Amino acid sequence: MLATSLAASAAVAEENAPLSIGPGAVAISLRVNGVVRTAEVPPHTTLAEALRGSLNLTGTKIGCDRGACSACTVWLDDIPVASCMVLAIDIGDRAVTTIEGLSRGDTLHPVQTAFIAHDAVQCGFCTPGMVMSCAALIARNPNPSLDDVKTAISGHLCRCGTYPHVFAATLAAAKAAKS
Repeated sequence: MLATSLAASAAVAEENAPLSIGPGAVAISLRVNGVVRTAEVPPHTTLAEALRGSLNLTGTKIGCDRGACSACTVWLDDIPVASCMVLAIDIGDRAVTTIEGLSRGDTLHPVQTAFIAHDAVQCGFCTPGMVMSCAALIARNPNPSLDDVKTAISGHLCRCGTYPHVFAATLAAAKAAKS
């Protein structure tokens, strides 16, 4: 009796178990910079790894690979996220915007232009993530204060110490966008 009950419980649990995938590569589709791209990746692949590897979008940098430096920041449905902390298979139909998708053809985003003009780029490793966070700030707040900029990049680590230049560039980009 107990064996029959346990077998029945196991069968019900198996029927209700979520579909498991892996350990081999699985096909995924990602909407990146407005284009649906497909790739085959192991289930443990982060969005950052998929972007840089399978999709060859190397603008997104992987610094710490633990969500602590924000070098890998991209937009997920227009919200800045550390792409090393999100599995590629979990993206679904959400829109991903990378540093490559921020410009329009040969026309740089105002934040990108301001970063160049204000020398906010040193070694460049943190730059894509900082640009993505600053552009998101201006998109949601076209008139940011210095404190707003500091908050927007508070999770970003820059080994070169370009923070004052990033502040100036972001405030200048916001001002230029109003003109």
